[in-house]
Amino acid sequence: MTEMAQARLAALGMHLRAHGFATETVDGGLVVRNSASPGCCDAQPTAADTIRCRPHTGDGGRYWFFTSWGLPIAEADRVTDALVRIKGYLGA
Repeated sequence: MTEMAQARLAALGMHLRAHGFATETVDGGLVVRNSASPGCCDAQPTAADTIRCRPHTGDGGRYWFFTSWGLPIAEADRVTDALVRIKGYLGA
């Protein structure tokens, strides 16, 4: 992971924690958990996702945040937009 991606994920993590999410930096991404929202199954009791930051081939190589299943969330410079989308799909 590039330094730019790490810095963008760190900024996103700071914003998410301010909104009550738990975050953990892992190899290649940022695990985000919403303990107030149920997860999918016994193996994942709370809503969670691993956010990645990488160049978006469809946007001239600009860095974007992506879900663990590869869907774009928001351009990495738009942390507030990413926060709103993540809050939406993790049930905040």
